[in-house]
Amino acid sequence: TGAKDDTFNVLDLAEYTKNRPWWRKIFAPNSGSSAEKYNVATQLVIGGVTGWCTGFIFQKVGKLAATAVGGGFFLLQIANHTGYIKVDWNLVQRDMNKAKQQLKFHSSGNKMPPEVKSRVDEVIIFLKKNVILTGGFAGGFLLGMAS
Repeated sequence: TGAKDDTFNVLDLAEYTKNRPWWRKIFAPNSGSSAEKYNVATQLVIGGVTGWCTGFIFQKVGKLAATAVGGGFFLLQIANHTGYIKVDWNLVQRDMNKAKQQLKFHSSGNKMPPEVKSRVDEVIIFLKKNVILTGGFAGGFLLGMAS
């Protein structure tokens, strides 16, 4: 009777995901506030490191964007001066006046659309729940911008 006894392992996904990397725990749908899960030092380190990385990248991308915009503007001025491009300044002035009127119209009401207001409220609630993490991020961001 040479019958093999086959055994199967059962994988419990709930237990499996509990042992997954830290980022799944942080970004889980109902992860709660970081103050409930981590001590103050861990929150400061996570906030500081992510803030520094964000600030450093923001600085590099900002310089690149400023160079591209400035260089493009410079090239357009050269093309205008040499006669390759003719600018209709009356049309530019008219469009600028329209933009100013729209800015005055939108800023006079000071009313936020409801979807923007709900997002702002969510951000404020998050910031209040994670004050230490946010403080670490802000400090790290400033250090990243300075480096």
